[in-house]
Amino acid sequence: MSQEKQKHIIVIGAGAGGTAAAARLAREGFKVTVVEKNDFNGGRCSLIHHKGYRFDQGPSLYLMPKLFKETFADLDERIDDHLNLLRCKNNYKIHFDDGDKIHLMSDLTKMKPEMERVEGTHGFSRLLDFLGETHEHYERGTLIAIKRNFESIWDMVRIKYAPEIFKLHLFDRIYARASKYFKTKKMRMAFTFQTMYMGMSPYDAPAVYSLLQYTEFAEGIWYPEGGFNKVVQRLEKIARDKYGATFRYESPVAKINTKGNQTTGVTLESGEIIDADAVVCNADLVYAYHKLLPPCQWTQNTLANKNLTSSSISFYWSMDRKVTELDVHNIFLAEAYRESFDEIFVDNTLPSEPSFYVNVPSRIDPSAAPADKDAIIVLVPIGHMRGQDGNSTTEYYQVMVNRARTMVLEVLCRRLGLAHFQDWIQHEIVNDPAVWQQKFNLWRGSILGLSHDVLQVLWFRPSTKDSTGRFDNLFFVGASTHPGTGVPIVLAGSKLTSNQVCQHFNKTPKPSKLLLKEEENQRYTYRPEQVMATSYWNFVILLFIFVFAFFVSFPSEQLGHPTAAAFINAYLPSHFRVTVYE
Repeated sequence: MSQEKQKHIIVIGAGAGGTAAAARLAREGFKVTVVEKNDFNGGRCSLIHHKGYRFDQGPSLYLMPKLFKETFADLDERIDDHLNLLRCKNNYKIHFDDGDKIHLMSDLTKMKPEMERVEGTHGFSRLLDFLGETHEHYERGTLIAIKRNFESIWDMVRIKYAPEIFKLHLFDRIYARASKYFKTKKMRMAFTFQTMYMGMSPYDAPAVYSLLQYTEFAEGIWYPEGGFNKVVQRLEKIARDKYGATFRYESPVAKINTKGNQTTGVTLESGEIIDADAVVCNADLVYAYHKLLPPCQWTQNTLANKNLTSSSISFYWSMDRKVTELDVHNIFLAEAYRESFDEIFVDNTLPSEPSFYVNVPSRIDPSAAPADKDAIIVLVPIGHMRGQDGNSTTEYYQVMVNRARTMVLEVLCRRLGLAHFQDWIQHEIVNDPAVWQQKFNLWRGSILGLSHDVLQVLWFRPSTKDSTGRFDNLFFVGASTHPGTGVPIVLAGSKLTSNQVCQHFNKTPKPSKLLLKEEENQRYTYRPEQVMATSYWNFVILLFIFVFAFFVSFPSEQLGHPTAAAFINAYLPSHFRVTVYE
């Protein structure tokens, strides 16, 4: 780099992925400029403050701690020097409609009587069997789906461990797999609601994502003292103070400038043009393709039809006292469990009986609220906005917010036995789908970007490099690109993206000075019998995956054909069509 002009990289968005990518690229010797729409960093992973109360605007569960540790280690930093991590004593307190409560916790000696109370004599052994399966999903899934890039379809063909994809139950669903282990509805609900963190229904989410339940038990749920945004704050400090990256706030981007097959920089809404040798986009991917780049067929016909995750109505309540009946993480599950998810993901609306999440950061970190008071966050899942641009009236969402508040307060009062809960709320802030869209440019207010359907993961997910193939130096990082949504996943994705940028400029990423030897050796070892003998078998497996996924996930409503076979017949040349003789 020192022998030639320093290459300039513009990163659009100072979210978790953009900030981590900026730090990584600055460490590699690039000149990095981050331009951010808002006057704060973190995007959804940001904070709300009100008179001594602090709220995590989005994520509040620090999961998969190894991925956070690796991110800091890749920057030659020890995470313990930057974050004070507090471990939750209980993972969750789950509240059911009949008044029953279940504590989920990593301490298996306490889980045993809880499981046997609900599931019967063999309940604990079934839990261990379930954790055995989710362990496989976690270990294999992390290697295959999170730490590997899929730049072309042939990356799927060449996977040496292709047979192991089947061990991930990619074509099964989380609720269906949980039902094989748990006999009661309560435990099936307790071990499947986590798909809400992916913005998906447990009846639709691929079973491999039960790796979330595994990491909660095996590695615990943590909280960074001072708020989740501390992660992004420290990454920005490393990027800026150690490696020289520049962060520009209140600098919304109007468009990504292009010339031929190259991006040349960005134009800000102020009219200022910033030239660059490459652009890394951490803005919402669907928004970026529709609003920041020239239109194309892929954007209009393919991307526009992809499934989105849910949105939320999130309440941020400043309480005038402590509500000791609530733990750090609380789940209130609807008795009409499946129906509530169908109303979100099929009817695209607010459930008539919602399941919702309540977070009390002040329970684990007293700095989140004044003394003897609580900060409370309530997240109520709701369908994303409708229409091409997600337009919905302010009046419509005000009605939805009022309905959600009424239902939440009724459930809290009844299940907690607190008749005057509403009177204890001193102040309220609300984010609804329209606010999420306006504040963070989230397409249709979808808070977690593109869904993780079978046909929207791995190579099928939008690439970390321009998926349209038009621009050779345009890269993406964030929830809607590979490998997917969630802060630890996005941080892992920042490594894939930054490595791809380095490859584009014929630069080899520097090895980390701090990676421990045992971490460096934690690479998957292949047994000869696991390796496919020839490319022929690789092709057969890939073809099977394509055909199976197509028939299982056929979007009949969107494509206007009742079955996959009808769709094929409609578009095949006439001499190839199947004719039925009566």
